[in-house]
Amino acid sequence: MNDTTAPLATALPASAPIPPRRPIRDLPDELISQIAAGEVVERPASVVRELVDNALDAGATQITVRLSAGGVRLITVEDDGGGIPHEELPVALRRHATSKITNLNDLETVATMGFRGEALAAIASVSEMSLLSRPAAQGNAFLLDARSGELRPAARSTGTTVEVKELFFSTPARRKFLKTDATELAHCIESVRRHALARPDVGFAIWHEGKLVEQWRATFVPGQASASGLQDALARRLSDVLGEDFVAQSVAVQHRVGPVVVTGRAGLPDAARSRADHQYCYVNGRFVRDKVLTHAARSAYEDVLHGHKQPVYALYVEIDPARVDVNVHPTKIEVRFRDSREVHQAVRHAVENALAAPRAAALAAAAAAASAEGDASPADNSAAVVTSKQALPRTWQAQSAIRFEERGHQVADLQALWGPRKDPAAASAPGGQALWQGTQGPLGQPGQDRPAGESAEAPPWSSPGTAFPPPAAAPLSANAMAGSAPAGTGRDTPETTWPLGRAVAQLHGVYILAENAQGMIIVDMHAAHERIVYERLKSQVDSGARIASQPLLIPATFAATAEEVATAEESTEVLALLGLEVVPFSPKTLAVRAVPTTLATASGFGDPVELARSVLAELAAHDATTVVQRARNEILGTMACHGAVRANRRLTIDEMNALLRQMETTDRSDQCNHGRPTWRQLSMKELDALFLRGR
Repeated sequence: MNDTTAPLATALPASAPIPPRRPIRDLPDELISQIAAGEVVERPASVVRELVDNALDAGATQITVRLSAGGVRLITVEDDGGGIPHEELPVALRRHATSKITNLNDLETVATMGFRGEALAAIASVSEMSLLSRPAAQGNAFLLDARSGELRPAARSTGTTVEVKELFFSTPARRKFLKTDATELAHCIESVRRHALARPDVGFAIWHEGKLVEQWRATFVPGQASASGLQDALARRLSDVLGEDFVAQSVAVQHRVGPVVVTGRAGLPDAARSRADHQYCYVNGRFVRDKVLTHAARSAYEDVLHGHKQPVYALYVEIDPARVDVNVHPTKIEVRFRDSREVHQAVRHAVENALAAPRAAALAAAAAAASAEGDASPADNSAAVVTSKQALPRTWQAQSAIRFEERGHQVADLQALWGPRKDPAAASAPGGQALWQGTQGPLGQPGQDRPAGESAEAPPWSSPGTAFPPPAAAPLSANAMAGSAPAGTGRDTPETTWPLGRAVAQLHGVYILAENAQGMIIVDMHAAHERIVYERLKSQVDSGARIASQPLLIPATFAATAEEVATAEESTEVLALLGLEVVPFSPKTLAVRAVPTTLATASGFGDPVELARSVLAELAAHDATTVVQRARNEILGTMACHGAVRANRRLTIDEMNALLRQMETTDRSDQCNHGRPTWRQLSMKELDALFLRGR
């Protein structure tokens, strides 16, 4: 043995003696239950979840949870459900004993919260548990002690009480892994909160150490509410459980496609949080953590969230129980869909449609309703706004929208977005329309306030991608924009009923200041125009246009894995839709022959190999339709950013008003495609507070 192997030899442990062979035998029932408890009962919150599940399955309308030491010393769950007959109480504690299912068909179409029949047995094996129950047809209640098996009469109204003491007393090692009482209490409250969000028809109360911690009253009676009443009841329960801000900063979701129904509320982008702690997904009333649902909801927020913010939502998916498998996890918190793509598309479209509507109209209507109810001062009421949502759309159209299609916005011809404009007819445009030729200053005067470094022949806003169309009529003066209604008549004029108001000024070539009935609107003109261009380009692509591609002078080759080669061969058409051409160069090499024209001509475009690898990875991991849409939107977002009006571009009043009117009718116009807000409202109350008016 040489010197180099000596240290290794000395480091090797001495050979351990071979243990004697043990015979294969059945495990004791108690040990089996304790092993099952390791899967079902992780902490006190797991016990609370299982017991509340049973209470809901029993038809309870009021559930009370009492805790001590965070649930470690005591957990008591009381309900007013159907109860358990006294002869069935001992059976309830046996492993795999349940009233929920009787055959395989019941298991495949299970609609109850519990069905395994192992929760009570698992809990009883690691704690001191007792059951007290009375059905309505039984003269008195009976109490069963799980440890001794003693069954005796007791006093109780109809319902069931399950008491769990000294959790994990028989498995001290498990108890050492528990956190502080405050932490365990928080987990228990969260467990009940998840049930409360799914069942607004049931009241919940949580007590800890004799003090009421949380209480959520039932918001409707089953069978006595219409469809709209159910939505209102759910909104009230969400407000009680998650706070009034959640409902105020969210929109209702109501979507049906095929066998999938999606309801609930989706938080506005402005309400996004740094953590994903306010994301609740339910399938047939069961809280689940499912990658399909999470990815679908996140995809709907892709182009309206800024940075790494996490959206907030409470989504309820209703689907035929036969199309979803809930028997894939011991705690039933994960599910498997028969057609995951169907559910993914339904959830994504439901949230997208809910977030699409511009919020300016809703805010204006809410403010008008508040004014009508007398919440505003008399001075505020003199600037009355519309009193009905139906009247809003007619007044929004008072000014024509920006006509992108007339100015060459075609996805196949990308240079038309920002290239030099060629419009001979416009050169002879009279007076007020000469502004779009760059021969006049921003206010209609030759050369007035022209930014330094810009020439009259080729101003930066002369391209079709950044210019607004000439107004149909001559430019309006400030007095004309103010309306012709006599003062004091109280008649609403178009500019007061526009949700985003009328433009009054431009600030540093970046922001538009507008006045509406509620106060002042501040608009980021580049972000707003970027969203408008982006949505128009998406519509064009959806109508069948392909993203133009540009061949590379020298194809970029790279060593590819077998999965990447297979994906490239299978996804040729999908890659072509994205403007990419990736073909096999050899059995282990791929070549990138073409990339989207927008990216090829953009400054700072990265490595085409990196682009190809990322797209192939997405195609391998997700549905092709989802990948195509995401990649397409990223490319169109780059195009829209180039095509939008730039900062320091001086706009006329008519141009600013045209932008505001277009924002009011464009989907998702409250955020740009990078997730930044496009406008903000400062109410008169907030402005008065800045100047201490009324104090």
